[in-house]
Amino acid sequence: MRDFGADKVRQLIADYIGVDASQVTDEAHLSDDLGVDWLDQLELLVLIEDEFVGVEFSDVTAIDVVGDLIRHMEKARHVVSVHRRSAA
Repeated sequence: MRDFGADKVRQLIADYIGVDASQVTDEAHLSDDLGVDWLDQLELLVLIEDEFVGVEFSDVTAIDVVGDLIRHMEKARHVVSVHRRSAA
C-alpha cells in the first residue's frame, strides 16, 4: 500500500490504461479523453482502493474527471487522518 500523492495516482491510472502519464491531467475525462469504459473504471477504482490506504469509493456514484477522483481521495485521506488523531 502506497502513500497518497496526486502524481502517484496519475501514474497508476496511466499504467493501468497504457498511456503516458502526461495525458492523465486533472481535466482529463476518464471515458472521453482516456477511453476508460465503465468496467475499466470500476476495476481502476478497486485497484486504487487496494493501493492507497484509507481510500474508498463505496459512496461515489460516478467519477468522470481525473481531478475529481484525486479530490475525492484527498478528502478520504483527510477524514482517515482526523479519525486516527482523535482515536489516539
